[in-house]
Amino acid sequence: MNRKVTRRHFLKASTAIAGVLALPVIVPSSVLGANAPSNRINVGCIGPGKMGQGHLGACLGREEVQVIAGCDVDKIRADHVREVTEKRYADRTTRGEYKGCKTFEDFRELLSMPDLDAVTIGVPDHWHGLIAVAACKAGKDVYCEKPLALTNRESRAIADAAHQNGRIFQTGSQQRSNRSFRFASELVRNGTIGKVKEVWVSIGGPSKPFCDLPAEPVPPTLNWNFWLGPSAWRPYHHDLAPDGWNYPNFPNWRGYGEFASSSQADFGAHHYDIAQWGLGTDHTGPVEVVPPNGKDVKQLTYTYADGTKMYVGNKLPGSAVQWFGEKGWVAVNRGEFLQTEPANLASIQWRPGDIHLYQSRDHFENWFSCIRSRKPTICTADIGHRTATICQIGIIAFRLGRALKWDPQAEQFIGDDVANSMLSRSMRSPWVL
Repeated sequence: MNRKVTRRHFLKASTAIAGVLALPVIVPSSVLGANAPSNRINVGCIGPGKMGQGHLGACLGREEVQVIAGCDVDKIRADHVREVTEKRYADRTTRGEYKGCKTFEDFRELLSMPDLDAVTIGVPDHWHGLIAVAACKAGKDVYCEKPLALTNRESRAIADAAHQNGRIFQTGSQQRSNRSFRFASELVRNGTIGKVKEVWVSIGGPSKPFCDLPAEPVPPTLNWNFWLGPSAWRPYHHDLAPDGWNYPNFPNWRGYGEFASSSQADFGAHHYDIAQWGLGTDHTGPVEVVPPNGKDVKQLTYTYADGTKMYVGNKLPGSAVQWFGEKGWVAVNRGEFLQTEPANLASIQWRPGDIHLYQSRDHFENWFSCIRSRKPTICTADIGHRTATICQIGIIAFRLGRALKWDPQAEQFIGDDVANSMLSRSMRSPWVL
């Protein structure tokens, strides 16, 4: 197992040796069982916003997991992690008391905790690359929200760091842990609709290149400079980082290119991911992307090396991903939505010799299980990177307004220096990847 030796791992080993030399004693099963303190996975939650609250709940709901820290640039949210965590654990004790969840403003301080095994990352997209790479280098396993990063170079850096440091990494594309999406992809992979000719994904367009919101006073609990981090300086506005919990829906940082890529990457990270799963292209990608021009090209269009076309649009109402082949089609969406033509494809029972895709019923449980076994998760950093790349090259085609040739092995545009320069971004000092 590639994990650095921490104090509790050392104590665990020392106790085992001492047990051989000591007289037999009666030890409660809770001390030696799977949920014993020495066997628990210690987790820190970075970015407990809308999605981060789900991360926290998923961790607190498992007895074999211990939340020991939270981190946010807004003190209200960081304190909220401690309050919720300590209340949950206090309710499990006989005395109704628990203290033991630390809070930080700076993620680097959290990552320096020697007893920390893993982190969840629920921060805005412009921070994913820096925090995920730092976590991997610090020897922590990672669950990171999708899309994996804001640029191709950052998502590649994450995938490389996870591999080089032997980290168990789960990209938060949780549709892979849904039976309908897995079964739909298996139908395509097993050739039930013949050779695939077209794939349609139902998502929206890219973000605005730059944020144009007016300036507002910075809330006293928020470190606005740290929130901006590697992105260019701009004044505070509550649409980007609402005051504490003062917002009804998702914050709107997703709509601006300095921080995210809107639906093209937000939902694209879900639906392109499933399209790739069905096509069997998890470790490669398209070779051309063409933006809509209002004339002969109506949708953002990707082309794969075998001629398969992937369109951004909705050919079949109600579906998120649709594959069209020589002998039929398969369409899938959330809410157990699955439609096929012929209709009897939906009731196929797979045999041992058929293609069976990676099965996971719970995205977080898959991550925790893999942390224990040290086996790859259902949506590794490399898979997340390939999906994020599709999102990113589509945005670059939108911005430039022209067709682009892409080399998925070299991970660069062919003969286009301007497009290649957009695969990365400059970072505001002192931040570097």
